[in-house]
Amino acid sequence: MKALHSHRSIRRYKSTPIDESLLNEILQAGIRASTTGNMQVYSIIVTKSQEVKQQLLPCHFNQQMVVEAPVVLTFCADFNRFNKWCGQRKAEPGYDNFISFFTGAIDALLVAQNVCIAAEENGLGICYLGTTTYTADRIVEVLKLPKGVVPITTVVMGYPDESPELTDRLPLAGVVHHEVYQDYSEGDIDQIYMNKESLQLTKKLLEENGKETLAQIFTDIRYTRADNLLFSKVFLKTIEQQGFMNNK
Repeated sequence: MKALHSHRSIRRYKSTPIDESLLNEILQAGIRASTTGNMQVYSIIVTKSQEVKQQLLPCHFNQQMVVEAPVVLTFCADFNRFNKWCGQRKAEPGYDNFISFFTGAIDALLVAQNVCIAAEENGLGICYLGTTTYTADRIVEVLKLPKGVVPITTVVMGYPDESPELTDRLPLAGVVHHEVYQDYSEGDIDQIYMNKESLQLTKKLLEENGKETLAQIFTDIRYTRADNLLFSKVFLKTIEQQGFMNNK
């Protein structure tokens, strides 16, 4: 519980390597995560090589933590291994469709979160990189991912070289619904976002970006419609190229 409540995204890392036995212990904890039908349709690519990290760097918008952190973990939806097992055991796999991709993506995210919690419990820092799905096509090439494998998320890991403040979160009442979904009134929205909008950090962001509301920071700068459409096209094309969009 302490590790969960103390989570911080770490973006600056010491050069201290992670002991191989500790890394394996963390990965072993990771694969104890829940998984659909006990199929474990995911793979974890462990990258330590500076050469490969340099190739991954532009895929993650040149965020320097990609090359500074001692370990980069790419979590992938992976039916390649399971399909091969089926073929070698006189079974005909039917996993070349979107629901199978989604199953693998869920599995990959579950194991990623287990890995992150185990890492933080052992004094390491982590940061998820949302850029993975934006440039999935390029990551497929860099990591030589075969058909049936799609990158879902990336985590950088290492010993922290910073100690940032805890990031704010919405109140529990803003995200939890009892029995059935209770839609939000205007008053509910005002109450839920009140603290986030009153933060000093928010005021600073508004001044720096010349915006009236925090919502405009998200819609106009961070996650724009144009970017969302572009990255959606790239990711959907990658999913199809990797063999997951058969509708027949």
